[in-house]
Amino acid sequence: MKWDKILKLLGIILVVAVVAVMAVKPLIPGVQWLPFTNQIKQGLDLKGGVHVVLEAKDTPDAPVTPDRVKQAMAIIETRVNAFGVAEPIVQMEGSRRIIVELAGINDPDEAVRNLIKTAYLEFKTEDGTTVLTGRQLKNAVEGKNPQTGEAEVNLEFEPDGAKIFAEVTAKNVGKRLAIVLDGNVIQSPGIREPIPNGRAQISPYESLDEAHNIAILLRSGSLPVKLEVMEERTVGPTLGADSLDKSVKAGIAGIIAILAFMIIYYRVPGLVANLALSIYTLLVLIIYAALNVTMTLPGIAGFLLSLGMAVDANIIIFERLKEELKSGKTLRSGIDAGFKRAFVAILDSNVTTLIAAAVLYYFGTGPIKGFAITLSIGILCSMFTAITMTRWLLHLVAASNLARNNKLYGA
Repeated sequence: MKWDKILKLLGIILVVAVVAVMAVKPLIPGVQWLPFTNQIKQGLDLKGGVHVVLEAKDTPDAPVTPDRVKQAMAIIETRVNAFGVAEPIVQMEGSRRIIVELAGINDPDEAVRNLIKTAYLEFKTEDGTTVLTGRQLKNAVEGKNPQTGEAEVNLEFEPDGAKIFAEVTAKNVGKRLAIVLDGNVIQSPGIREPIPNGRAQISPYESLDEAHNIAILLRSGSLPVKLEVMEERTVGPTLGADSLDKSVKAGIAGIIAILAFMIIYYRVPGLVANLALSIYTLLVLIIYAALNVTMTLPGIAGFLLSLGMAVDANIIIFERLKEELKSGKTLRSGIDAGFKRAFVAILDSNVTTLIAAAVLYYFGTGPIKGFAITLSIGILCSMFTAITMTRWLLHLVAASNLARNNKLYGA
């Protein structure tokens, strides 16, 4: 036996066990992010929240138009994240209504007050002085610089704003002018030269879509239409506490059954796969917590689907390994050959799933995007653990001489 290899295996198992405990227990007192699974937010269907329906109303100064309703949606979407909510849903119903669903909020009145209040747009110099407001901004439109081809936002001020803007830019060349909406800095462009004509460009942006979103926010310095509350109510979780508890227990039972099957049928590779799957699960949960992913019912489905694909990848690898060992190859060469033969099948299945997830994310909204995100994260992690981690662990076991008989590998 090679004790250095055995010690490595034991060290890996110990690290995985410690991280698993940190996932559910406050292992280190005073560390706020432990257990790190507490950082994963729960969506409306798991935690409950607020459902609000707003309707745009015509006024003499601001008749309802599709563009104004979209601007109102843009303002609302920037505000709901200030509540610290999980995966807010903001969508249009018909041509005048906006539906807003916020998870983790129990006071509908407070939510409504924050949603329909007048937004306040300010332009501030580096010393914090407000020199312009949204009232003096006439328009903001995205476009492309004809010389460089870079995406940019073109600003146009009202006559009084243009005069102030000229004075401010002349005095602050080389400095930055912060653009602040509802107290949050959304852009802080540098002033390259005095701008006397009341027209300016903010650039560069990574894409025209990014410039479009910034332009909408700038045009939306205040709600462009009057919004009235048609409905507001507190929404209970779709999946009750009792049902959620039963679902968790069922999930644990299913995972234990999978782990047992892998050990019984594949023996040593099954044990290695179980360790790799444990690493995969912890890695996915850490990424969810780090990215503040919101867990909804579709999100849970995405995670379980990616877990199933991780198991499937290991099964494909081990079946190829058994075939190579039965053909007379040594253990180490059989491991390499088995992974080589399985790689294309695993890559094809995961890439096609990632393409489907990308389509769902691009065209979907709310929980559908959540499903696509959790599925994509899971698929990428499963490819890493199956192709890299499982292979490395199998070679480590083979090099340790703990299990030399091919029958222990299912051959």
